[in-house]
Amino acid sequence: MLPKIIQFVKANNREILLFLGVMLISSLSFTFGYIQGKSEEKTPLQFENFLIEENENS
Repeated sequence: MLPKIIQFVKANNREILLFLGVMLISSLSFTFGYIQGKSEEKTPLQFENFLIEENENS
C-alpha cells in the first residue's frame, strides 16, 4: 500500500503542489477577508416606517 502511495506522489508531484498552492492561497484570502470584515463592523441598517397621509384635496 505504501509503495503505491509513494509512486502516485512521484507521478503527480506537480499537480499535488499546484493543488496545495491553490488551497493555501484560497484559505489565506478567505482569512484576510474575514479579519478585514470583522475589523470594520458597522452599525446595522435601521428601517423606519413613515406613514403617508393622503391629501383630502386629491
